[in-house]
Amino acid sequence: MNKVVVRYVDGRIVRGTTSDFVPAKDSFHVTEATAAVGDRPLEIHMRELKAVFFVKDLTGDPHHEERKEFDPAHPPVGRRLRVQFADGEVLIGTTQGYQPNRPGFFLEPADDGSNIERCYVVAAAAQEVTLVQ
Repeated sequence: MNKVVVRYVDGRIVRGTTSDFVPAKDSFHVTEATAAVGDRPLEIHMRELKAVFFVKDLTGDPHHEERKEFDPAHPPVGRRLRVQFADGEVLIGTTQGYQPNRPGFFLEPADDGSNIERCYVVAAAAQEVTLVQ
């Protein structure tokens, strides 16, 4: 089971677990963290999403300020990217597989202290993706 925070383009957020996320599929299922025993998982449609965050903890640290730069003492592996979403949110991280014509890509955050282990960015929700030197 993967702990995820699902962010919709319209601002909705779903926190829970998934075991069937596959980037190439149109949908997957999330059992909400607040679900009662026996509740059915939610069906999540990729076309409605901004991103899927695979996290260490579902609550995170609300006081942590995400570092938007790479640590020079620990050079990252992969291509460095800056992703700007239409809502103004910016993610900085590395990827092994960004191609502009694909429906999305995985990004690992630049901040080692982040609660985010990796993030699947839905390409249609990204306003701008740029290479960081």
